[in-house]
Amino acid sequence: MKLSFHGADRDVTGSCHMLECANKRILVDCGLFQGSRDLHEDNAEEFGFDAATIDFVLLTHAHLDHCGRLPLLVKRGFRGEIITTNATRELARVVLLDAAHLQEEEALRATRRRARRNGKQNTDALYTMLDAMRTFDYFGRNANYNEQINLAPGLSVTYYDAGHILGSASVRIEDSSTPTKRSVVFSGDLGNSGRPLLRDPVPPPHSDAVVMETTYGDRLHRSLKDSIAELYSAINDAFQRGGNVLIPTFALERAQEILFYLREGVEHKFLSGSMQVFLDSPMAISATEIFARHPECFDEETAALFNAGHDPFGLRGLHMTREANDSMSLNRITGGAVIMAGAGMCTGGRIRHHIKHNIWRADSSMVFVGYAATGTLARRIIDGAKTIELFGEQIPVRARIHTINGFSAHADRDELLAWQQAIKPDTTFLVHGDSEAMQSFSKLLAGVVHMPEAHSTYDI
Repeated sequence: MKLSFHGADRDVTGSCHMLECANKRILVDCGLFQGSRDLHEDNAEEFGFDAATIDFVLLTHAHLDHCGRLPLLVKRGFRGEIITTNATRELARVVLLDAAHLQEEEALRATRRRARRNGKQNTDALYTMLDAMRTFDYFGRNANYNEQINLAPGLSVTYYDAGHILGSASVRIEDSSTPTKRSVVFSGDLGNSGRPLLRDPVPPPHSDAVVMETTYGDRLHRSLKDSIAELYSAINDAFQRGGNVLIPTFALERAQEILFYLREGVEHKFLSGSMQVFLDSPMAISATEIFARHPECFDEETAALFNAGHDPFGLRGLHMTREANDSMSLNRITGGAVIMAGAGMCTGGRIRHHIKHNIWRADSSMVFVGYAATGTLARRIIDGAKTIELFGEQIPVRARIHTINGFSAHADRDELLAWQQAIKPDTTFLVHGDSEAMQSFSKLLAGVVHMPEAHSTYDI
């Protein structure tokens, strides 16, 4: 087996790893780079391999930093098979079409900017809506958890529940085509145990090597109970001051989880029954509808709610705002509203408009419930910026800022360690994390540990 790394190497985005064995080339994820990079240039760079030579893509889940360059892979010649779970297939369709639309819009804006400055040629989109739609032609077999899929004689893959978002998986590839049988596990992104929606992550069986994420490899999360209490307190506090609450929200899993807690808060009278909640994200709305179609991914308690005809995400006062005009009308609301909108790191999307209209107000609050990469607007606000630049304006930050990391969809240090120790690999490759987190986590591990650099190659 030969393993090479082409994304999320000493970084948190752009996951892309290649395994060569049994005369096949297998790609695990093909994600978009996000955050502080010159995104268009970095994402447009060569993959580090010939897309036309890839036989399979094993997609672990539908987050953009794991699937977002699939249309570019197809555009550059990939004609193999993409394998993933049924829920991930559905979510990836929503995510990739949205990403393509944003790519086209950004290319159009860049072209206009260049024309105003110097009249230079057009800027091409990284990929188009047509490229995204062509990608769906290459989605092949559906993967069921714990069921082996044969890729070639002596070569198989098994998907295990990663508990991260709906349909997320770790994958274990086993090559028995030679006398020296070898196996490797790719963690994908691992979720937290004890969450209200999804089942806990399932460690695959012992394997020779593990490629694993380390997003929170150097810290522990706050308890979920305390995090929920802080969310309720932040909302009630802002309402008492007469303001709104902005929650930058990732469309997949986080939006649904926050809706779940808001519903529970109202039902148990921790939150006002007259509270108005706006889910201002077409993608999150579509994802919530997809969630309802996949009760096989939920834990027993949430699945029971669905089976009994109760919507775990529905609450009185919830408004789904798909249309842009409805989104803009929210800016006239001066108090008593919870506005959930993407993007979760405030790098784009409708949340930026709501920030413009609320962050300068001392009676309002912003509540961050997810990871914020270095260089993003979310990170700058979390780190205490006194002013921010939005749409060409300098805007003072007067709203109260809350960061609640107990809602993270990523496992913390102890859960990552327990997952790795359950597999007992001889060699561990650390990816999808900042260098500091990797260095800290590596000191806890037995066996050989590598922290690969971009385009590095190892024999297993």
